[in-house]
Amino acid sequence: MSEENWIKPSEKPPKLKTSEWPLLLKDYERLNSRSNHFTPIVAGSSPLNRNIKDYISAGFINLDKPANPSSHEVVSWIKRILRVPKTGHSGTLDPKVSGCLIVCIDRATRLVKSQQSAGKEYVCVFKLHGSVESKRKVVEVYFMLFCFCLLLALERLTGALFQRPPLISAVKRQLRIRTVYENKLLEYDEERNMGVFIVKCEAGTYVRTLCVHLGYILGVGGVMQELRRIRSGHTSEKDNMVTMHDVMDAQWLYDNCQDESYLRYVISPLEKLLVGMKRIVVKDSAVIRTSDKVNAICYGAKILLPGILKYESGIELNDDVVVMSTKGEAVCLGIALMTSSTIAGCDHGVVAKIKRVIMERDVYPRRWCLGPVAMKKKQMIKAGLLDEFGKPNERTPSDWHKIYINPNVKETSESENAENEKDKRNDDEEEDDGNQPAKKMKIETLQTVQNDSDDEAQIEIPEKKKKKKKKKEKALENE
Repeated sequence: MSEENWIKPSEKPPKLKTSEWPLLLKDYERLNSRSNHFTPIVAGSSPLNRNIKDYISAGFINLDKPANPSSHEVVSWIKRILRVPKTGHSGTLDPKVSGCLIVCIDRATRLVKSQQSAGKEYVCVFKLHGSVESKRKVVEVYFMLFCFCLLLALERLTGALFQRPPLISAVKRQLRIRTVYENKLLEYDEERNMGVFIVKCEAGTYVRTLCVHLGYILGVGGVMQELRRIRSGHTSEKDNMVTMHDVMDAQWLYDNCQDESYLRYVISPLEKLLVGMKRIVVKDSAVIRTSDKVNAICYGAKILLPGILKYESGIELNDDVVVMSTKGEAVCLGIALMTSSTIAGCDHGVVAKIKRVIMERDVYPRRWCLGPVAMKKKQMIKAGLLDEFGKPNERTPSDWHKIYINPNVKETSESENAENEKDKRNDDEEEDDGNQPAKKMKIETLQTVQNDSDDEAQIEIPEKKKKKKKKKEKALENE
């Protein structure tokens, strides 16, 4: 056998090419590793391999909204077509505006608020009310914006701008501040006085007002003719955008032919919306700590450091992070309480606090309440020896009180009992002390009454003696 066909031994660790892994597992090898020891559980699944019912309830549609119907009408139509309990959208589009509208289905509606505040990108067609001196003037306006020119008139269209909603709007016409990140002119027709430009802006920016401000700067006035959204957050019109007809055809094909491939093409998993966030990977389960499990987090447990497998570099305090399982499922959104350097140097503590739980409960099995006392308690509830809440009743055996410790009742030791008895005695003495003044008052009043009567008697005796002396003196005089 030639040496070319031999498998030569090597001490180099094998390399994983995770750049092609889907969704949140992409570039998994680049995450900082804290521990590789965990107990995998045969529960849950990859977001792309969920059964069709769970796939629909944990998905969203990148819809190409048509002009004329409102966003709420479109969302209600999709809810009726797919026969799902609830739907929501990430950012309202005006009826005349078309383009990218993210429609979240069922469990994905928990991400609506996080997607509504994401940045947006539009393509706008504007028209000027008068002719400009030359095409060059308009080109200079937008290309100077793109190059961050220092001219005051042009700087007003980038950065933080004061805007008031148009007359036809569904919100209060109140002055507000919105940020425009970039403006870029694509085309301008000098004969029609019309042009096309791309604007990257903050959520809630009115492009119609931006066109009016452009007309003010040019000195001729301007108005928006047409608008289309081409990006919402990290999702653009190139990321599997579908129409309303595609949604109807996919549901019809599944109902009549039991073919779910078209539905899986139309609907994307919710993890696709979280690709740009910092990631923290937690264990499927841990034998020691109940708060280190995926299911425990779904019940509101803290995200503790011993339950973390991998984490992304660059995490800072109060950053938004996504907590994921080893299969790439999004468990919850959180707010970081530790930086990446702190996670690397500590061995205990709370890594992040939960902002929004995404995964449903009991997707992963419970690992708490499975001890011998808890199991015996369940059996006694079934047998009727305890009530439905696990509390003792008339049939509860006396041995149960020795075995079971109620966490809601505070235990008391002998010393504490002695202290409690002393406290009771002191309280009784204080009560007696409180009653003694009243008794003393009664005794004092009686004594004062007796003293007053004695004084009166003492006062009366000398007066009688004086009278007797006077009588004797008068009798002697008469004699």
